[in-house]
Amino acid sequence: MDKSEIENFIGKNDLPLSKAMQAIDKNANGILFLVDENDRLFGCITDGDIRRFLLSGGKITDQVSQAANLKPLTAHSSDEAKTMYHKKNYVVIPIVDGEGRIVDLYNGIGNEKKRGALNLPVVINAGGRGTRLDPFTRVLPKPLIPVGELPIIELIMQEYQSYQCDEFHIIVNYKKELMKAYFNDNENHYNISWYDETVPLGTGGGLSLLKGKMHDTFFFANCDALLTANYERMIEFHKQNNNVITIIGAVKNISIPYGVIEMGINGAIEEMKEKPEFSFVTNTGIYIVEPEVVEEMEDNVSIGFPDVVELQKQRGKRVAVFPISENEWMDMGQIPELERMRNRLYGEGQV
Repeated sequence: MDKSEIENFIGKNDLPLSKAMQAIDKNANGILFLVDENDRLFGCITDGDIRRFLLSGGKITDQVSQAANLKPLTAHSSDEAKTMYHKKNYVVIPIVDGEGRIVDLYNGIGNEKKRGALNLPVVINAGGRGTRLDPFTRVLPKPLIPVGELPIIELIMQEYQSYQCDEFHIIVNYKKELMKAYFNDNENHYNISWYDETVPLGTGGGLSLLKGKMHDTFFFANCDALLTANYERMIEFHKQNNNVITIIGAVKNISIPYGVIEMGINGAIEEMKEKPEFSFVTNTGIYIVEPEVVEEMEDNVSIGFPDVVELQKQRGKRVAVFPISENEWMDMGQIPELERMRNRLYGEGQV
Protein backbone atom coordinates (compact mmCIF):
# COMPACT_ATOMS: atom_id res chain seq x y z
CA MET A 1 0.00 0.00 0.00
CA ASP A 2 1.14 3.55 -0.58
CA LYS A 3 1.49 6.00 2.30
CA SER A 4 -1.84 7.77 1.75
CA GLU A 5 -3.72 4.45 1.80
CA ILE A 6 -1.97 3.34 4.99
CA GLU A 7 -2.96 6.58 6.73
CA ASN A 8 -6.64 5.67 6.21
CA PHE A 9 -6.09 2.60 8.42
CA ILE A 10 -4.38 4.39 11.33
CA GLY A 11 -5.83 6.45 14.18
CA LYS A 12 -4.73 7.65 17.61
CA ASN A 13 -5.60 5.53 20.63
CA ASP A 14 -7.53 8.38 22.30
CA LEU A 15 -10.12 8.77 19.52
CA PRO A 16 -13.80 8.63 20.50
CA LEU A 17 -15.55 5.59 19.07
CA SER A 18 -17.66 7.79 16.78
CA LYS A 19 -14.50 9.03 15.04
CA ALA A 20 -13.11 5.50 14.82
CA MET A 21 -16.30 4.36 13.08
CA GLN A 22 -15.94 7.16 10.54
CA ALA A 23 -12.33 6.13 9.87
CA ILE A 24 -13.34 2.48 9.43
CA ASP A 25 -16.04 3.59 6.98
CA LYS A 26 -13.46 5.57 5.03
CA ASN A 27 -11.04 2.69 4.49
CA ALA A 28 -13.92 0.25 3.84
CA ASN A 29 -12.04 -2.72 5.31
CA GLY A 30 -13.74 -2.94 8.69
CA ILE A 31 -10.64 -2.27 10.82
CA LEU A 32 -8.58 0.58 12.28
CA PHE A 33 -5.08 0.28 13.76
CA LEU A 34 -4.39 2.43 16.79
CA VAL A 35 -1.07 4.07 17.57
CA ASP A 36 0.26 5.85 20.65
CA GLU A 37 1.83 9.32 20.89
CA ASN A 38 5.08 7.90 19.46
CA ASP A 39 3.25 6.30 16.50
CA ARG A 40 3.90 2.79 17.81
CA LEU A 41 1.17 0.19 17.27
CA PHE A 42 -1.06 0.19 20.35
CA GLY A 43 -3.95 -2.02 19.25
CA CYS A 44 -6.67 -2.42 16.65
CA ILE A 45 -10.42 -2.20 16.52
CA THR A 46 -12.95 -3.64 14.09
CA ASP A 47 -16.55 -2.74 13.39
CA GLY A 48 -17.44 -5.94 15.25
CA ASP A 49 -15.44 -4.83 18.32
CA ILE A 50 -17.34 -1.54 18.36
CA ARG A 51 -20.69 -3.29 17.98
CA ARG A 52 -19.96 -5.67 20.88
CA PHE A 53 -18.82 -2.77 23.06
CA LEU A 54 -22.01 -0.80 22.38
CA LEU A 55 -24.18 -3.85 22.98
CA SER A 56 -22.48 -4.38 26.35
CA GLY A 57 -23.46 -0.88 27.47
CA GLY A 58 -20.58 1.23 26.15
CA LYS A 59 -21.13 4.70 24.72
CA ILE A 60 -20.25 5.99 21.28
CA THR A 61 -18.42 8.88 22.99
CA ASP A 62 -16.07 6.55 24.92
CA GLN A 63 -12.42 6.32 23.93
CA VAL A 64 -11.60 3.74 21.31
CA SER A 65 -8.98 2.14 23.59
CA GLN A 66 -11.79 0.85 25.83
CA ALA A 67 -13.10 -1.42 23.07
CA ALA A 68 -9.85 -2.21 21.26
CA ASN A 69 -7.87 -5.41 20.88
CA LEU A 70 -4.58 -4.55 22.58
CA LYS A 71 -2.74 -7.55 21.18
CA PRO A 72 -3.09 -7.21 17.41
CA LEU A 73 -1.53 -9.72 15.07
CA THR A 74 1.56 -8.32 13.29
CA ALA A 75 4.12 -9.36 10.70
CA HIS A 76 7.66 -8.14 10.06
CA SER A 77 7.79 -8.72 6.30
CA SER A 78 5.46 -8.84 3.31
CA ASP A 79 6.01 -12.58 2.85
CA GLU A 80 5.17 -13.26 6.49
CA ALA A 81 2.03 -11.09 6.23
CA LYS A 82 0.90 -12.87 3.09
CA THR A 83 1.33 -16.32 4.69
CA MET A 84 -0.53 -15.27 7.85
CA TYR A 85 -3.34 -13.60 5.89
CA HIS A 86 -4.17 -16.55 3.69
CA LYS A 87 -3.72 -19.12 6.45
CA LYS A 88 -6.75 -17.81 8.35
CA ASN A 89 -8.21 -15.29 5.90
CA TYR A 90 -7.63 -12.21 8.05
CA VAL A 91 -8.89 -8.75 7.06
CA VAL A 92 -5.62 -6.78 7.11
CA ILE A 93 -2.16 -7.66 8.48
CA PRO A 94 0.04 -4.76 9.69
CA ILE A 95 3.75 -5.00 8.90
CA VAL A 96 5.82 -3.32 11.63
CA ASP A 97 9.46 -2.34 12.05
CA GLY A 98 11.66 -3.17 15.01
CA GLU A 99 10.18 -0.33 17.07
CA GLY A 100 6.59 -1.35 16.47
CA ARG A 101 5.72 1.33 13.91
CA ILE A 102 3.52 0.37 10.95
CA VAL A 103 5.46 0.45 7.69
CA ASP A 104 2.97 -1.35 5.44
CA LEU A 105 -0.32 -3.23 5.39
CA TYR A 106 -1.36 -6.40 3.57
CA ASN A 107 -5.05 -6.81 2.78
CA GLY A 108 -5.08 -9.65 0.25
CA ILE A 109 -6.30 -7.57 -2.69
CA GLY A 110 -7.78 -9.86 -5.34
CA ASN A 111 -9.07 -12.36 -2.78
CA GLU A 112 -12.58 -11.10 -2.16
CA LYS A 113 -14.53 -13.03 0.48
CA LYS A 114 -17.71 -14.71 -0.71
CA ARG A 115 -21.02 -14.06 0.99
CA GLY A 116 -22.69 -16.93 2.77
CA ALA A 117 -26.00 -18.42 1.70
CA LEU A 118 -28.71 -17.39 4.18
CA ASN A 119 -31.69 -18.68 2.17
CA LEU A 120 -34.23 -16.71 4.20
CA PRO A 121 -37.46 -15.11 2.96
CA VAL A 122 -37.67 -11.34 2.56
CA VAL A 123 -40.82 -9.31 3.20
CA ILE A 124 -40.88 -5.80 1.71
CA ASN A 125 -43.47 -3.22 2.73
CA ALA A 126 -44.11 -1.34 -0.51
CA GLY A 127 -47.63 -0.03 0.06
CA GLY A 128 -47.04 3.55 1.23
CA ARG A 129 -47.77 6.70 -0.79
CA GLY A 130 -44.25 8.12 -0.44
CA THR A 131 -45.48 11.65 0.26
CA ARG A 132 -41.98 12.86 1.16
CA LEU A 133 -40.92 12.19 -2.43
CA ASP A 134 -43.73 14.22 -3.96
CA PRO A 135 -44.04 15.09 -6.87
CA PHE A 136 -42.22 11.96 -8.12
CA THR A 137 -44.72 9.69 -6.38
CA ARG A 138 -47.67 11.32 -8.14
CA VAL A 139 -46.48 9.38 -11.21
CA LEU A 140 -44.66 6.35 -9.79
CA PRO A 141 -44.99 4.41 -6.55
CA LYS A 142 -41.95 5.04 -4.36
CA PRO A 143 -40.46 1.54 -4.86
CA LEU A 144 -40.23 2.15 -8.64
CA ILE A 145 -38.41 5.48 -8.43
CA PRO A 146 -35.11 4.88 -10.26
CA VAL A 147 -31.78 5.17 -8.48
CA GLY A 148 -29.47 5.11 -11.48
CA GLU A 149 -30.40 2.26 -13.79
CA LEU A 150 -32.76 0.38 -11.47
CA PRO A 151 -35.66 1.24 -9.15
CA ILE A 152 -34.88 1.22 -5.44
CA ILE A 153 -36.90 -1.93 -4.73
CA GLU A 154 -34.91 -3.92 -7.28
CA LEU A 155 -31.61 -2.72 -5.82
CA ILE A 156 -32.83 -3.87 -2.41
CA MET A 157 -33.87 -7.26 -3.79
CA GLN A 158 -30.53 -7.79 -5.52
CA GLU A 159 -28.67 -7.08 -2.27
CA TYR A 160 -30.67 -9.85 -0.57
CA GLN A 161 -30.07 -12.14 -3.53
CA SER A 162 -26.32 -11.78 -3.01
CA TYR A 163 -26.96 -13.82 0.18
CA GLN A 164 -29.17 -16.25 -1.79
CA CYS A 165 -32.35 -14.85 -0.27
CA ASP A 166 -34.56 -15.35 -3.32
CA GLU A 167 -38.06 -15.66 -1.85
CA PHE A 168 -39.80 -12.27 -1.82
CA HIS A 169 -43.14 -11.32 -0.26
CA ILE A 170 -44.20 -7.80 -1.24
CA ILE A 171 -47.04 -5.88 0.44
CA VAL A 172 -48.60 -3.34 -1.94
CA ASN A 173 -51.35 -0.73 -1.99
CA TYR A 174 -50.67 2.62 -3.70
CA LYS A 175 -50.27 2.21 -7.49
CA LYS A 176 -49.95 -1.54 -6.97
CA GLU A 177 -50.80 -2.40 -10.57
CA LEU A 178 -47.76 -0.45 -11.79
CA MET A 179 -45.62 -2.43 -9.34
CA LYS A 180 -46.94 -5.76 -10.57
CA ALA A 181 -46.67 -4.76 -14.21
CA TYR A 182 -43.02 -3.79 -13.81
CA PHE A 183 -42.08 -7.17 -12.36
CA ASN A 184 -44.28 -9.13 -14.77
CA ASP A 185 -42.15 -7.74 -17.59
CA ASN A 186 -38.85 -8.02 -15.69
CA GLU A 187 -36.31 -10.27 -17.38
CA ASN A 188 -34.82 -11.31 -14.01
CA HIS A 189 -37.97 -13.31 -13.15
CA TYR A 190 -37.96 -12.75 -9.38
CA ASN A 191 -39.80 -15.16 -7.11
CA ILE A 192 -42.49 -12.82 -5.72
CA SER A 193 -45.70 -13.37 -3.77
CA TRP A 194 -47.97 -10.29 -3.71
CA TYR A 195 -50.17 -9.15 -0.82
CA ASP A 196 -52.77 -6.45 -1.54
CA GLU A 197 -53.83 -4.05 1.19
CA THR A 198 -57.46 -3.00 0.77
CA VAL A 199 -56.90 -0.15 3.25
CA PRO A 200 -53.61 1.44 4.36
CA LEU A 201 -52.18 -0.65 7.22
CA GLY A 202 -49.12 1.39 8.17
CA THR A 203 -45.52 0.17 8.32
CA GLY A 204 -46.45 -2.94 10.31
CA GLY A 205 -50.09 -3.88 9.80
CA GLY A 206 -49.56 -5.38 6.36
CA LEU A 207 -47.77 -8.31 7.99
CA SER A 208 -51.19 -9.61 9.06
CA LEU A 209 -51.76 -10.53 5.41
CA LEU A 210 -48.95 -13.09 5.68
CA LYS A 211 -50.44 -15.22 8.43
CA GLY A 212 -49.72 -18.88 7.79
CA LYS A 213 -47.12 -17.99 5.12
CA MET A 214 -43.97 -17.45 7.23
CA HIS A 215 -42.34 -20.59 8.58
CA ASP A 216 -38.81 -19.33 9.19
CA THR A 217 -36.93 -16.25 10.37
CA PHE A 218 -37.33 -13.50 7.77
CA PHE A 219 -36.10 -10.05 6.85
CA PHE A 220 -38.72 -7.29 6.95
CA ALA A 221 -37.79 -4.12 5.09
CA ASN A 222 -39.23 -0.79 4.08
CA CYS A 223 -38.79 -0.10 0.38
CA ASP A 224 -36.67 3.04 0.76
CA ALA A 225 -33.56 1.77 2.55
CA LEU A 226 -30.55 -0.15 1.25
CA LEU A 227 -28.00 -1.77 3.56
CA THR A 228 -24.47 -2.77 2.61
CA ALA A 229 -23.70 -4.25 6.05
CA ASN A 230 -22.92 -7.91 6.76
CA TYR A 231 -26.26 -9.73 6.76
CA GLU A 232 -24.67 -12.94 8.07
CA ARG A 233 -23.60 -11.19 11.28
CA MET A 234 -27.08 -9.75 11.71
CA ILE A 235 -28.68 -13.20 11.54
CA GLU A 236 -26.04 -14.70 13.83
CA PHE A 237 -26.72 -11.98 16.44
CA HIS A 238 -30.48 -12.48 16.13
CA LYS A 239 -30.26 -16.25 16.59
CA GLN A 240 -27.69 -16.23 19.39
CA ASN A 241 -29.80 -13.84 21.45
CA ASN A 242 -33.11 -15.64 20.77
CA ASN A 243 -34.74 -12.39 19.63
CA VAL A 244 -38.21 -12.33 18.15
CA ILE A 245 -37.34 -9.01 16.50
CA THR A 246 -33.95 -7.47 15.80
CA ILE A 247 -33.94 -3.85 14.67
CA ILE A 248 -31.05 -2.86 12.42
CA GLY A 249 -29.93 0.51 13.78
CA ALA A 250 -27.40 2.87 12.21
CA VAL A 251 -25.06 4.96 14.36
CA LYS A 252 -25.48 8.53 13.09
CA ASN A 253 -23.11 11.42 13.79
CA ILE A 254 -24.61 14.90 13.56
CA SER A 255 -22.45 18.02 13.73
CA ILE A 256 -24.08 21.27 14.90
CA PRO A 257 -22.56 24.14 12.89
CA TYR A 258 -22.98 26.62 15.75
CA GLY A 259 -21.68 27.21 19.22
CA VAL A 260 -24.08 25.61 21.71
CA ILE A 261 -24.77 27.15 25.13
CA GLU A 262 -26.22 25.39 28.16
CA MET A 263 -28.04 28.02 30.19
CA GLY A 264 -28.84 28.00 33.88
CA ILE A 265 -30.93 30.20 36.23
CA ASN A 266 -31.06 33.89 35.32
CA GLY A 267 -29.22 33.22 32.09
CA ALA A 268 -26.05 31.97 33.76
CA ILE A 269 -23.81 30.15 31.28
CA GLU A 270 -23.15 26.65 32.57
CA GLU A 271 -21.28 25.31 29.55
CA MET A 272 -20.32 26.37 26.03
CA LYS A 273 -19.44 23.97 23.22
CA GLU A 274 -18.18 25.07 19.83
CA LYS A 275 -19.74 23.09 16.95
CA PRO A 276 -20.44 19.94 19.00
CA GLU A 277 -21.03 16.53 17.47
CA PHE A 278 -23.79 14.24 18.69
CA SER A 279 -24.06 10.50 18.07
CA PHE A 280 -27.16 8.33 18.31
CA VAL A 281 -28.61 5.10 16.92
CA THR A 282 -31.46 5.51 14.43
CA ASN A 283 -33.93 2.96 13.09
CA THR A 284 -33.13 2.01 9.47
CA GLY A 285 -36.54 0.43 8.90
CA ILE A 286 -34.92 -2.99 8.38
CA TYR A 287 -35.77 -5.82 10.78
CA ILE A 288 -35.20 -9.52 11.37
CA VAL A 289 -38.43 -11.13 12.53
CA GLU A 290 -39.67 -14.48 13.79
CA PRO A 291 -42.89 -16.03 12.33
CA GLU A 292 -44.68 -15.89 15.70
CA VAL A 293 -44.79 -12.09 15.42
CA VAL A 294 -46.87 -12.41 12.23
CA GLU A 295 -49.26 -14.90 13.80
CA GLU A 296 -49.94 -12.50 16.71
CA MET A 297 -50.87 -9.56 14.43
CA GLU A 298 -54.46 -8.30 14.42
CA ASP A 299 -56.15 -8.60 11.04
CA ASN A 300 -56.50 -5.43 8.96
CA VAL A 301 -55.48 -3.07 11.77
CA SER A 302 -53.24 -0.15 10.85
CA ILE A 303 -50.11 -0.11 13.03
CA GLY A 304 -46.53 1.09 12.74
CA PHE A 305 -43.90 -1.57 13.11
CA PRO A 306 -42.21 0.27 16.02
CA ASP A 307 -45.53 -0.23 17.85
CA VAL A 308 -45.36 -3.93 17.01
CA VAL A 309 -41.90 -3.98 18.58
CA GLU A 310 -43.27 -2.31 21.71
CA LEU A 311 -46.10 -4.87 21.96
CA GLN A 312 -43.60 -7.71 21.78
CA LYS A 313 -41.58 -6.08 24.57
CA GLN A 314 -44.71 -5.80 26.71
CA ARG A 315 -45.33 -9.51 26.19
CA GLY A 316 -41.89 -10.24 27.60
CA LYS A 317 -40.35 -11.24 24.27
CA ARG A 318 -36.72 -10.48 23.43
CA VAL A 319 -36.19 -7.56 21.05
CA ALA A 320 -32.84 -5.92 20.43
CA VAL A 321 -30.86 -3.60 18.16
CA PHE A 322 -28.00 -4.62 15.90
CA PRO A 323 -25.91 -1.45 15.33
CA ILE A 324 -24.20 -0.75 12.01
CA SER A 325 -22.26 2.29 10.84
CA GLU A 326 -24.07 5.13 9.08
CA ASN A 327 -21.99 4.45 5.97
CA GLU A 328 -23.62 1.02 5.65
CA TRP A 329 -27.11 2.52 5.36
CA MET A 330 -28.51 4.38 2.37
CA ASP A 331 -31.98 5.92 2.62
CA MET A 332 -34.08 7.59 -0.08
CA GLY A 333 -37.03 8.74 2.02
CA GLN A 334 -36.62 12.36 0.89
CA ILE A 335 -35.39 13.96 -2.33
CA PRO A 336 -31.96 15.11 -0.99
CA GLU A 337 -31.37 11.61 0.39
CA LEU A 338 -32.39 10.10 -2.96
CA GLU A 339 -29.73 12.20 -4.70
CA ARG A 340 -27.08 11.17 -2.15
CA MET A 341 -27.95 7.52 -2.73
CA ARG A 342 -27.57 7.93 -6.48
CA ASN A 343 -24.20 9.59 -6.04
CA ARG A 344 -22.93 6.86 -3.72
CA LEU A 345 -24.02 4.05 -6.02
CA TYR A 346 -23.18 5.56 -9.40
CA GLY A 347 -21.10 8.70 -8.86
CA GLU A 348 -21.75 12.38 -9.36
CA GLY A 349 -23.96 13.47 -12.22
CA GLN A 350 -25.80 10.19 -12.72
CA VAL A 351 -29.57 10.24 -13.23
